[in-house]
Formats: sequence, structure tokens, C-alpha cells
Amino acid sequence: MISDYRPALYWDSAFAIALALIENHPKVDPEKIGLEELASLVERLPGFVDDPDFVTDRILLDIIVVWYEELHSL
Repeated sequence: MISDYRPALYWDSAFAIALALIENHPKVDPEKIGLEELASLVERLPGFVDDPDFVTDRILLDIIVVWYEELHSL
């Protein structure tokens, strides 16, 4: 049986966040998203539990890189 378990997402979970973005926002292009829009998308992901004030541009850029790499490795 496949579990519907979703781990809690934190800002430092770039890989898990990237997978959640692919699943929840398949039409969004990581090459065309702004950092503020990305932060908003991440904060609304199911399972996201971190403090929105903890995010930095570096964290958001890391998420974009992982998101892009995962999209292009599929």
C-alpha cells in the first residue's frame, strides 16, 4: 500500500520542497519565477511548517536550482 505520508517541510529541505513544487505546481517554470513568488508558493505547500521570516535569498536560490535540476532529470 502506498502511503500518503508527507514529511514536514522546512526552508532547509530544498530537495523535498522542489519535489513538492513539481507535484503541486507542475506548470510553474523555475526559470521564470521571482524570489517573492517562490517564497509565497513554498509557504502554501502542504506540510510546510517553518517560520516565513527565516527565509533568505540564498535558500530560495538553492530551491530554484534543485527544482530546475529535478525537472530536467525526469
